[in-house]
Amino acid sequence: MRKLRAQKGMTLEEAGQLVGISKATVSRYETQEGPVKWPIVDALCREYGVSEAERNAVVSLAKGARQQGWWNSFADSIPETMNLLLTLEDEAVREDHFNCLYVPGLLQTRAYTEAVQHASEMRLSPEEIERLVDIRMKRQDILTRAKPLHLWAILDESVIRRVVGSRSVMKDQLDHLLNANESPGITLQVLPFSRGAHSAAMGSFVILGGAEPSLDVVYVDIHAGSLFMEKTAELDRYRLAFDYLRAQALDMAASSALIERIHGEL
Repeated sequence: MRKLRAQKGMTLEEAGQLVGISKATVSRYETQEGPVKWPIVDALCREYGVSEAERNAVVSLAKGARQQGWWNSFADSIPETMNLLLTLEDEAVREDHFNCLYVPGLLQTRAYTEAVQHASEMRLSPEEIERLVDIRMKRQDILTRAKPLHLWAILDESVIRRVVGSRSVMKDQLDHLLNANESPGITLQVLPFSRGAHSAAMGSFVILGGAEPSLDVVYVDIHAGSLFMEKTAELDRYRLAFDYLRAQALDMAASSALIERIHGEL
């Protein structure tokens, strides 16, 4: 909603006046800090002059806003950025990942996830680690729901060579990746060292795809927190980077062959 308003060049006050609500209410709708009425969302979209497909997609989100996500019981104990990520992911129809450090969370085994958490510089209690691992495992349900999103993951070769946890844990993780690459809803590619410099030197990122391209959001996990980017220029930059990475990476068959070879080396 914020992006659509910005594209129209309207202030919060101007948008509110068009549909008879206050600028505070418009702001609340854009941050979802409180109840959302879909007829108001529909009216705002019409004033913004968006396409019918975009309006239907946003109204659908508004209608579902009253439904609490599975993560609601964790909401008080997880960072707000994770809450936002889970909300966006629950509505996404596709996710494009580039990873240069760890296997994407949606493709991690439980043992691999536990090892990643234990390696964190933030010392957590066993209970806290178990809770975070449970959340990550539950996230993976979006790959097997009635209408699963499509996951396209490009992994730097370092990801599949870095032994996380132990050789046994890593072998199981590589087996999991090989099985995932056989799934119709998952596309997995490996970017080998032999390709040299590449277009994602900025690091790992995720493009969360909405029902319409205008609803896409880029997610970047950084040491100091998380970034969510939705400006057109930002989206274009990361989409172009992902397109280049797809072209530079091995195809699915060659990627699986490389994973199998590294599995054998372990």
